[in-house]
Amino acid sequence: MLEERGSKELAMNPFQKNESKETLFSPVSTEEVLPGPPSLPKKSPPKICGSSYPLSIAFIVVNEFCERFSYYGMKAVLTLYFLYFLHWNEDTSTSVYHAFSSLCYFTPILGAAIADSWLGKFKTIIYLSLIYVLGHIFKSLGAIPILGGKMLHTILSLVGLSLIALGTGGIKPCVAAFGGDQFEEEHAEARTRYFSVFYLSINAGSLISTFITPMLRGDVKCFGEDCYALAFGIPGLLMVLALAVFLMGSKMYRKPPPEGNIVAQVIKCIWFALCNRFRNRSGGVTKRQHWLDWAAEKYPKHLIMDVKALTRVLFLYIPLPMFWALLDQQGSRWTLQANKMDGDLGFFVLQPDQMQVLNPFLVLIFIPLFDLIIYRLISKCGINFSSLRKMAVGMILACLAFAVAALVEIKINGMAHPQPASQEIFLQVLNLADGKIKVTVLGSRNNSLLVESVNSFQNTTHYSKLHLETKSQNLHFHLKYNNLSVHNEHSVEEKNSYHLVVHEDGESISSMLVKDTGIKPANGMTAIRFINTLHKDINISLGAGAPLSVGKDYGVSAYRTVPRGKYPAVYCETEDKSVSLDLGHLDFGITYLFVITNITNQGLQAWKTEDIPANKLSIAWQLPQYVLVTAAEVMFSVTGLEFSYSQAPSSMKSVLQAAWLLTVAIGNIIVLVVAQFSGLVQWAEFVLFSCLLLVVCLIFSIMGYYYVPLKSEGVHEPEEKRIPHIQGNMINLETKNTRL
Repeated sequence: MLEERGSKELAMNPFQKNESKETLFSPVSTEEVLPGPPSLPKKSPPKICGSSYPLSIAFIVVNEFCERFSYYGMKAVLTLYFLYFLHWNEDTSTSVYHAFSSLCYFTPILGAAIADSWLGKFKTIIYLSLIYVLGHIFKSLGAIPILGGKMLHTILSLVGLSLIALGTGGIKPCVAAFGGDQFEEEHAEARTRYFSVFYLSINAGSLISTFITPMLRGDVKCFGEDCYALAFGIPGLLMVLALAVFLMGSKMYRKPPPEGNIVAQVIKCIWFALCNRFRNRSGGVTKRQHWLDWAAEKYPKHLIMDVKALTRVLFLYIPLPMFWALLDQQGSRWTLQANKMDGDLGFFVLQPDQMQVLNPFLVLIFIPLFDLIIYRLISKCGINFSSLRKMAVGMILACLAFAVAALVEIKINGMAHPQPASQEIFLQVLNLADGKIKVTVLGSRNNSLLVESVNSFQNTTHYSKLHLETKSQNLHFHLKYNNLSVHNEHSVEEKNSYHLVVHEDGESISSMLVKDTGIKPANGMTAIRFINTLHKDINISLGAGAPLSVGKDYGVSAYRTVPRGKYPAVYCETEDKSVSLDLGHLDFGITYLFVITNITNQGLQAWKTEDIPANKLSIAWQLPQYVLVTAAEVMFSVTGLEFSYSQAPSSMKSVLQAAWLLTVAIGNIIVLVVAQFSGLVQWAEFVLFSCLLLVVCLIFSIMGYYYVPLKSEGVHEPEEKRIPHIQGNMINLETKNTRL
């Protein structure tokens, strides 16, 4: 979240053109110049309630709130959309998520170039916002289940995400700076307060959308399943609203023309210096003090001096992407971890993708806490807590956050439902007969299993592990019921879980083998299925989907996932009557088996047993890692930007902004590579990232130890002391302060 704040802060103070106090070349005319008509006084733009705030900034702030709601709301549910709608695996979902995030931080460079060199900020925001809206349309269409198949959904989603990345990244460097352009120079204090309100709108949009869109996805059902189309559609509508609000203020805006792209100038200067140095690499050429001095033949001295100061800061940026690689996993790996935990907090049921709301919420708390209390206490203790030390501590806190995440993942794995290994199956006996039965598996390796008798409708608490000779095998079961002895044979395959359902068959008994899902229902849902002991078919209505049909005489239904909650009256229909079943309370992460019976005088009953127990580890256990990583973000991001600004010339702010965003983009690429090629289990991957950042922190600390900070007055040299330069086609002239 704070990388967003950083990009806005750097845009808050765009490079201003300065007029030299000395005229280098004044035209002299021998003719008297007649005075022209007096110019009309410039009309002041309308203000907000008589204050010094231009009315136009209200439209810009509302636009930013809606755009951030749109972006973060869509991104909050993106990982689960990949996992459960497109049915990608966790590694692919993580990789595409971070590829999208990376693209969102590459495209600001393109947006800044378009605004500064071609269209200007206003037109750039308009045109790229239209692309942004188009991307949301494609993304929402790709989430409608009845619209085509998986291939079409995938294509629409990827096209939509590409357009959204171009739109959100392209307008990112323009909106804040365009708001600053609305203020007159005499209202500099009001402009500073405006940027505080602007940043508040960013966090408000993020906070609200990250909380609401997971509810739209999980609590609203579309076409019988989670409503991803609505979760993407509402953010799309907010982007339409953002564009409409921005256009409403069109006639009030001050629209400065493009002034040239300083980022492009810096790149050209560095490239020319390198090429010129390479061309003059022979020993006979006089050496120069700095490698950038080789650009002196084409570029003015003050630009070269500014670029020198800039490169000192950019050198410290080299280790930074590793920090962003950890921070940005809140929306991918940490959301997937929350998906395996119990979101029931007692007073509120938290969706797994809603945990991300902690980050912007804690950011708003931690920034004043650190600035007003923690840093001041450290200063009073006489500790020199410099900017580079704060950033290093931020890295260490991020390492600790991922170490905690690894411990939570290990705990989840320890509580997870076990899976049978190679040449193994899990078996559970369900006795639907009137009396006790005893089941024996014939075979030398399994004789000692299932030796205890099973009562009628007895809730068994665990599966028994059976060993196979091959990957698939026929198992022989001996059933003993009263004075009856029955042999049944069933075919099984390795790595699966089964229910052996024993029931009466006339005067005898019989058995059937039913394959279980073996996997906890995802996304905090509940999975249920039915066995129908009636002599007639039954249709069960669950939610908005099609009725679940269960055949007569011990027919077994397919699994159906439903939300957690109470189901006191589920509508059921047979061929001759309609009834309701009381399924009771269904909890998170449990797989239930219901047996429909009619053995009492109370009508149809649903006997309930659990195939797979509930998720017992609360999602609240993620709170420590979120606290640590948000504290790390506050110490690293805010401090890093303030330090960068203090060490680089004011003319290089836009270049610093581009470089800072590039470190975020590269960090997301690191996650993409590790997710695709590491092949590690999740807890080991968390440990890997923690160790990598610890090594990077050590390198960064060594770099910071030898870094000599520049004093502010040496960095931000007064502009009137600099030699002005002419942009465009440069002529290498030695200028003199001579008045002609």
